Parts: sequence; C-alpha cells; structure tokens
Amino acid sequence: MRSVEEALDAILADVRLTGVETVSLDRCAGRVPATFTFAAAGHVPPFDNSAMDGFAVRSADAPGRLRVMGEVAAGSAEQWHVGSGEAVRIMTGAPMPPGADAVVPIEDARETGDAVEVPAVAQGTYVRKAGHDTRAGEVVELAAEPLGPAAVAVLASLGLGSVEVRRRPRVAILSTGDELRAPGAELAHGQIHDANGPSLAAAVEDAGGEATILPRVGDDAAAIEQQVRAATRQLDMLVVSGGVSVGRHDHVRDVMERIGHLDLWRIRVQPGKPLAYGTVNGLPTLGLPGNPVSALVTFELFARPLVRRMLGLSGTGRVTLPAMAADRMPKDPDRRAYLRVIVTRGSNGLEARSAGGQASSQLRPLAGANALLIVPDGEPAAEAGRTYDALLLGAIG
Repeated sequence: MRSVEEALDAILADVRLTGVETVSLDRCAGRVPATFTFAAAGHVPPFDNSAMDGFAVRSADAPGRLRVMGEVAAGSAEQWHVGSGEAVRIMTGAPMPPGADAVVPIEDARETGDAVEVPAVAQGTYVRKAGHDTRAGEVVELAAEPLGPAAVAVLASLGLGSVEVRRRPRVAILSTGDELRAPGAELAHGQIHDANGPSLAAAVEDAGGEATILPRVGDDAAAIEQQVRAATRQLDMLVVSGGVSVGRHDHVRDVMERIGHLDLWRIRVQPGKPLAYGTVNGLPTLGLPGNPVSALVTFELFARPLVRRMLGLSGTGRVTLPAMAADRMPKDPDRRAYLRVIVTRGSNGLEARSAGGQASSQLRPLAGANALLIVPDGEPAAEAGRTYDALLLGAIG
C-alpha cells in the first residue's frame, strides 16, 4: 500500500495552472490573485492627516491660547495655513494644514468663541504621516492564499479597482451506484440518498473550485463512459465516487483504463483505502471511495490540494495543531487514521475528544467534528493522554 505522501506526490506531479481573468475589486473576495506582489504607485496614505477630531496646532505654541482660523474636514480641498498663535479645527482623516505639526484632541482642548486653549503637545502627536502604511514604490507582498477582507482593503488602498485572478478550477462530480437516488426522492427497498454529489460539490467550492454535479449513473459501464467523456469538455478535473475498487459491479476502473489512463492504489489511510487517479483526454481524474465519509476524508487529503495547486497555492490551506487525546480511540493498526474529533481548549492546551462513532458509514460524527486527529500507522489506537496532530476543519470553541 502507498502512504498518503506517496499518493499525493504522484497526484500533484504534473498539475496545470488555470488561466487568468480580471475581476473588479468588489468581486474578488475568496479569489486567488495571479500574483501576490504589487508595487505601490504612491504613498498610503497620500498625505499627512489627523488621527483625531481636534485642533491642528504648532507644537511650539502649546500650551497656550490660540486663535481658531477655520475648519478642515476629511476630503476637504481647503487649505488653511497655521501661523504663530493659530489653530485650525480638524476632523479625523482630514489633511494636516501647512504649518501645523500636531493635533490636540477635542476633549483635551477648551474652545471659547474664536479661540481655544490647548495643553502642551509634542511634535507629531496624532499625526499620521504620508506613507506611514506603505511608501511609494514599495513592493507589497500578500499571503499566498485566497484574498480575504484585509487583503482586499490593501489592494483598494493601493488604488486598484480590479485585479487579475486565477480562474476557479471547474470540477465535475460524478456519483455512481445502482442504489443511489436524489436527495429528497422517495426510496424503495435497498436504495439510499446520494450524499456524495452535494457534499463533494460543497468540498470543491470550499477548496476554491467551481463544482458541476453530473447526472448520477448506476453500475453501468456504458452510462459511466458516456458521462466521463462528456465531463472532459470545458472542465479542469473530474471526481468520481464509487466503483473504483475491484468488485464485479465496479466499472469505473475499467472505463477509465479503456478511454484514458488510470492508476488504482491502496492507501494506508483510515477511512478510505482504494483511491484511483489518472487522466481522461488529459483531464485529471480522481476516483474516491463510494462511502460518503471515506469520500470526504480522501477529498480532503488528495483532491483539495489538487484544486489548490491548480490555483497556484500549496498545501491544503488547513491549520494543524497538537492536541492531546482525552480518551482512547481504537483504529486499524495498519493504516494512518484520521479520526473525527472535537478539539477544545483545556487547562493544559488543546484536547481532542471523539465526535462519535468512527465507522466509515457514520456521517454525523464527521459533521459534528471540527478536526481530524492524525494517528500514525503501526498504532492500534489514539491513546488517552498522548498528543497527536489535529487537522482543523473548523473553529475551536
């Protein structure tokens, strides 16, 4: 059997980046920029401005009683010159008047008529200098991750109205199996609702891709081939769930080997052991187990990094932190386990408790988990009191 790392290295060995498109800044949240470095055309902020509502003064005149010459608000083009013994009323963000070198907050001043009494103030107090955030010509490097609110704000401050981003990878999801029916449909004896189609589509979107759910097909080689061939048009990746093993009704492997290239591996991972990867008409194709829990965990380990690599990103984008197992959780000793756990803050650091049953047929514990506890192969269980890596899937309460 292959290790997780060996399988992932093979999958990521020859990944093509998606193309580039231009989007307006108000539509780029969550998108991946084509470059993470940007040159500042000018200072940010572009002028000295006040950090407080108050009075712009010459520090050499304070303390003292000063004549109020006028007012300057944020966005104002009016320029008052502050001379000896003078002050100008100023609002937060307003440009500093020539001659002034400090701001006295309004609560520290006492205004009467056209005069104001101010205490002593040091030069530069409550003055935000031009370029104190970014200097003109400075190269700004953003984190190599999808754009979040703060990164969008930085781009806006640089004067960008649009940005070039990677096109979202278009990923087709194909569920196979005679037993599958659409969610919401009435079930006959022996039938189940297809959880893989919508859940894997959600996983694609969460990874930064654009999902298309193909019409599900039964265990019919001709129908599977028709859908797979159709998926190779205008797409970047195909994810198939079910039918990738070696049973009598597992046709995905045969179809893909006939019309493309496919490797079938047994992976030392729990849950999920059979994994298929190859290409059909040059389209990267990943075959996941049909069990919904196994499909989602193997997507996390193998498909999520593939989608991100197409966007020029590395890794899974997840955070891994050490957590101590609060109870014993048995596992297959021959495989590395990704146990569904709830990580909380304890008195001695993070603690991980089982989110419920660890059988690959139990979806609810995965939905209730905020992490996967990684327990190495060769060990029969996660032992209480021992610390393991926890792959965070959600927030820690």
